[in-house]
Amino acid sequence: MGLIKGKNTKIELLVFKFLRQEEIYFQKHYGRIRGKPDIAIPRKKIAVLIDGDFWHGWKFHERKSKLNPYWLAKIEDNMRRDRKNVRFLRSRGWKVLRIWEH
Repeated sequence: MGLIKGKNTKIELLVFKFLRQEEIYFQKHYGRIRGKPDIAIPRKKIAVLIDGDFWHGWKFHERKSKLNPYWLAKIEDNMRRDRKNVRFLRSRGWKVLRIWEH
């Protein structure tokens, strides 16, 4: 699992390429605000989160019975952190878009 990248994944690179083609200014992995959105358009206060299906709990209710306790806790923590970060960003006036890997 250590080989799985957290930044510049295939889906992120596709979105980055699209935004560049559309000549949309953005910043990658914006670390100036909690949650470090994968993409930020600071002037418009838009944050884009690009989430992997497994890691961020897509259809988690269908998978959770098959997961061992470690992965169950890990994904639940990720989902909790995601909700907390989205609430934080929205409370600061950011629009939050979420793009799923699938």
